[in-house]
Amino acid sequence: MDEGYIKFDAIWVKTDPFGENDLAQLNTFRQKVFELKLIGAYDNGIGYGNISQRQLPTKNPFYISGSATGNLSELLPTHYALVKDVRIDENQLFCEGPIVASSESMSHAVIYQTLPEVQAVIHVHHLNMWKSLLHSVPTTSQSATYGTPEMAYSIIDLLQSTHLPKTKLFVMEGHEEGVFVFGNSLAEAYAILLEAYLSFST
Repeated sequence: MDEGYIKFDAIWVKTDPFGENDLAQLNTFRQKVFELKLIGAYDNGIGYGNISQRQLPTKNPFYISGSATGNLSELLPTHYALVKDVRIDENQLFCEGPIVASSESMSHAVIYQTLPEVQAVIHVHHLNMWKSLLHSVPTTSQSATYGTPEMAYSIIDLLQSTHLPKTKLFVMEGHEEGVFVFGNSLAEAYAILLEAYLSFST
C-alpha cells in the first residue's frame, strides 16, 4: 500500500502555524468527518482522508490538512498547510505552513481552479460506499492513481464533461476506497457527503 505517499514534487516553505480563527470552520468539519471514520487510519497506522477550504472566496490558495494527519483524532494549527499553486505538467505543488500539504492536494487544487465558486473539498475513504458509488456517479479513470497528474487531468475531464459541477460527488476508480465531495461551503460539502454515507448505511 502506498497510501499517504506524496507523488508530486512539493516545493514547501516551512512557516509558523496559521491562526486558529483562519482554520476554525475547517477544523470543525474535519472533526465531524473523522467521527464518521471517513478520515482516519488503517490498522497499520497509515492515515487516510483530507479536507480543504479556500483561503479567500475568490482566490485559489487553500488550506488543507497536512500529510500524515489522518490518524490524529484532533488537529491543531500545526497540522494544516496552505497550497499556493499547482503546476500539473511539471508535477509540482507549492505550499507553505508548519507541515507539508496532503498527498491528495493536487486533486483538491484542480477542483478549485476549474470551479471558482467551490469553497471546500473533502476526500474520504470507505470501501463499501466506494463500491456502491463506482460508475453510478462520475468516476475517474481506472489508470489514474491518487496524487498524480493523471488523476488531476481525469478530475478536470469529469468537471468539464459530466454533471459533476452540479452533483459535487465523484469516486476514484484507480484509488480504491477514494470518494470526493465539494461544495460552495464546508457545510454544503459535508451535507453531500453525509447524504451519500447515510444512503449507503441504511
